[in-house]
Amino acid sequence: MKGNTKKTLKVLLSILFVWGGLSAAWGLSLVRQPYLQMGTSDSVIVVWRTDAAANGWVRYGTSLNNLSEKSETSDPSTNQSVTISGLEPATRYYYTIHTDAGVITDPDENTYFETAPEVGSKTPVRMWVVGDSGTGGTAQKNVRDSMVNFVGENKPDLFLHMGDMAYSDGEDQEFTDRFYGIYSDILRNTVCWPTMGNHEGYTSNANSESGPYYEGYILPTNGEAGGLASGTEAYYSFDYANIHFIVLESHQSSREVTGPMLTWLEADLAATDQDWVIAYWHHGPYTKGSHDSDTESRHIDMRENALPILEAGGVDLVLAGHSHIYERTFLVDGAYDTPTTAEGHIVDNGDGKASGDGPYVKSPGLNPHEGAVYVTAGHGGASVSKDGTHPLVYFA
Repeated sequence: MKGNTKKTLKVLLSILFVWGGLSAAWGLSLVRQPYLQMGTSDSVIVVWRTDAAANGWVRYGTSLNNLSEKSETSDPSTNQSVTISGLEPATRYYYTIHTDAGVITDPDENTYFETAPEVGSKTPVRMWVVGDSGTGGTAQKNVRDSMVNFVGENKPDLFLHMGDMAYSDGEDQEFTDRFYGIYSDILRNTVCWPTMGNHEGYTSNANSESGPYYEGYILPTNGEAGGLASGTEAYYSFDYANIHFIVLESHQSSREVTGPMLTWLEADLAATDQDWVIAYWHHGPYTKGSHDSDTESRHIDMRENALPILEAGGVDLVLAGHSHIYERTFLVDGAYDTPTTAEGHIVDNGDGKASGDGPYVKSPGLNPHEGAVYVTAGHGGASVSKDGTHPLVYFA
């Protein structure tokens, strides 16, 4: 991604899936099929849910025919998670799930995890970016299937979810049906790194880290995946290859400059020496879709308070959802005012396409105020709409 003298930013947002049925052993069934959390270059967490409490363990290995390693849970439960550590970076491991009632997933070529590359390594990275998906309807499944068909064997390395993954209220059963169920064959081999949306906020609380959103995810609080410890699952950071990811929470956490989240953000940015910074949260700073970033407070707060910190820290790409639309800006900087204007804030007014005017170019390293690309990716399954044209948006 980074050359000797130029840093080239290309935005590729493609839209993945393979569907599987439930396995059962001796009457014990999977309610949520295995999914991956908090993947690093030497560890991963495998999570699953059964319809009755049981002890569980994972067998794994680099060959589908030799799953000789074992890692196990500590107590019987319906919600199980197993941390596997001591792994080699950039390596594929196959795995199976077992309980004291028997095997509940058989060896399968699609049931695997791939450890992240070594931190700092310069390697291409493919991400599936989805927001506002969790309707459980045809549109959500079409987006999923379109991505699967588009990427073929080149599956995403990361699944980044922009929030609103379980309509209408982020309840436990809605998560089971409209997130873990619909994406089961993606989640079993691709780590999802989420940010909470407002619909999850009806039943989950960022301050207490409680509710179905926080019960389903296992996210870094102490810098376990890179970055500075945040002390909360509400907002966090992680490293993958030579990218530093920053995940903020725009619905319930304080959005004040002096509040805990943005104070942590500034410190986290100062601590990273990665080549790239990608940040994301639910309420994007620039949109004229089903929501208007010039009239709604959470969008305005994040633009006026978070963006100056991020752009001073050299952020390259900012992703969001909430507004049910796909929008991509020019390379822009310094557009914090309300209402937003383009004058003096478009760093490069080209199309940013390799086949057109060429990708946007920045200097190597994280230099302040060289511009960033902003994407609203609220097109994952909810009905899309466009209510206007944003002055900083190249394509909607």
